[in-house]
Amino acid sequence: MADSPDKDHEKQLSQLRQNIDQTDEKIISLLARRQKQVEQIVEIKKKHHLPVYHPAREEDLISGRRDRARKAGLDPDFVEEMFRSVLRRSRKEQSGQMRKKGLYPGAVVLIVGGYGEMGRYFEACFSAAGYQVRLMGRQDWDRVGQLCRDVALAVVSVPIEKTVDTINALAPHLPSKAVLTDLTSVKQTPTRAMTAVHKGPVMGLHPLFGPTTSSLDKQIIVACPGRDPDACQWVIDQFTAWGTVIVQSSPEEHDEIMAVVQSLRHFATFAFGQFMARKQVPVARTLEFSSPIYRLELGMVGRLFAQDAAMYAEIIFASPQRRELLKAYIQNINDNLEMVEKGDKQRFIQEFNQIAEWFGPFGEQAIRESSYLIDKLIERF
Repeated sequence: MADSPDKDHEKQLSQLRQNIDQTDEKIISLLARRQKQVEQIVEIKKKHHLPVYHPAREEDLISGRRDRARKAGLDPDFVEEMFRSVLRRSRKEQSGQMRKKGLYPGAVVLIVGGYGEMGRYFEACFSAAGYQVRLMGRQDWDRVGQLCRDVALAVVSVPIEKTVDTINALAPHLPSKAVLTDLTSVKQTPTRAMTAVHKGPVMGLHPLFGPTTSSLDKQIIVACPGRDPDACQWVIDQFTAWGTVIVQSSPEEHDEIMAVVQSLRHFATFAFGQFMARKQVPVARTLEFSSPIYRLELGMVGRLFAQDAAMYAEIIFASPQRRELLKAYIQNINDNLEMVEKGDKQRFIQEFNQIAEWFGPFGEQAIRESSYLIDKLIERF
């Protein structure tokens, strides 16, 4: 008796599924092969102190894969997403290996404020790379001379309001050739203080990430020169070898930009959350009605209030320059009161279009990037 049509379909599906399983096994085998090749690249980079992240190479690779996807009849966006995931995993593997690579293993690194979260984070980085790391806390000032002996790099990682006093107390005990740096989110005042009291190399650093960061891959550190940049270069090279992206800036430019990136942005988020709390907006209920972009925006608001208030107070009100910017922002909000009271749609449209023109090409970039985030959020929720 001949097989029924239904059984024929089952046999065909079974065979096709077996073929897919075999293809998946080949994909996994190829990924394992690729990983071994990545490990060979890591060895070369470690030997020659080469950075993990090579932006031009990565973008060329993505462009090439998109072209091949089109020729193969595949969605280039899907292929790009897949390869970006593979590349990120590759970079994380490289960063993990490179964190064990010290340019000067055995050199002494002193972290003042080392028992805090950021201090501990950088202790782990330098220790894994073979440096001798010493931690210094408030209870250790009676042996500051001993802790500073033979130090190659001193990192001040204390709250903003304590940074200058700490620098003034520490510098007289440091070797003249030691690199002195700080990790605060303002740079003009600490850099001036360091160059005033330390005769050796000085550099301001600002890591734009927190201590919960799992990988240094593509994390940004702003570096501001203070004195003798050549003597500070090995510190830059070390962070680059770990996979970070170094942004060079003057202390003045850093503080001007970070007033917007940190102070203004965080204060605007604070104000939005404050208004919702005062109005007793039912947050959970709004999420049931929310678009993905609202969920994303509200997520950033909730993220702020899930963290340390004192830390954000220090960041937002860190300098007179930042406070002046916030006053201008509040005044700008007040300037819109008449437009709201009158329901002046024409004025709104006019200003909207002027602002859109000011943003220029960034608008299209913002659409692409936010659309990617929204798609990811939809997949998650």
